[in-house]
Amino acid sequence: MRAIINKREVTVDQGVLEGFKELLKIYSPSCVVADSQEREGVMRSYIRPLMPNTRFVGPALTVHLQPGNQVDCLDALSVAMPGDVIVVDAGGETETSIWGGLMAGLCKMKGVVGAVVDGAIRDVDEIRDLGFFIFSKAIVPRSTHSPYSGKYDPIEVNVPIQCGGVLVRPGDLILGDDIGVVVIPLENAEIVLKNAKEQARKEELTREKIRQGKTVEELLQEFGRL
Repeated sequence: MRAIINKREVTVDQGVLEGFKELLKIYSPSCVVADSQEREGVMRSYIRPLMPNTRFVGPALTVHLQPGNQVDCLDALSVAMPGDVIVVDAGGETETSIWGGLMAGLCKMKGVVGAVVDGAIRDVDEIRDLGFFIFSKAIVPRSTHSPYSGKYDPIEVNVPIQCGGVLVRPGDLILGDDIGVVVIPLENAEIVLKNAKEQARKEELTREKIRQGKTVEELLQEFGRL
């Protein structure tokens, strides 16, 4: 068996999703969302964006690869939907790339808005030219063994995974920007969005007060934090 592919059984409310898309317009949306869920759901700092000006949010399409015997994750495209973020648990493997330029091109054609790989990628020049947003732990020329060995270990699609030290379930919202990646559990998405919008409002008001010459003490007295 080459792949165990599950359809995603949960969907995000479109109004909530659109609200998070609006948050992408503010400064440091990953920071605001992280603060709005008490710093939970933040992927580890080794998960880094390939390109500057990276910004996306969408429901997770998760992929689990077998550790130590990596294969590509093309099978995930069979259930990928426009707006999805593909999140890959590649076991943190840094010496075998499981994602390249052709995969990025196929994702663009499917409308996938981004990807997060706890592992290695390659063909980064092509991925940059495509303008495809992706995070990874490493970049390396060496690809998977499958085209040469003919061996395809099963991959699992749309199952709970670990990525960047965070639990990611199918349908959880994934928000990425230049700073990092934050996972928003689907059941918490509405309240996190409400909190994030309020924090963003307060931060913009604080910026205006700074421009007016307010002191640190005055800002702390009014807002309670900076």
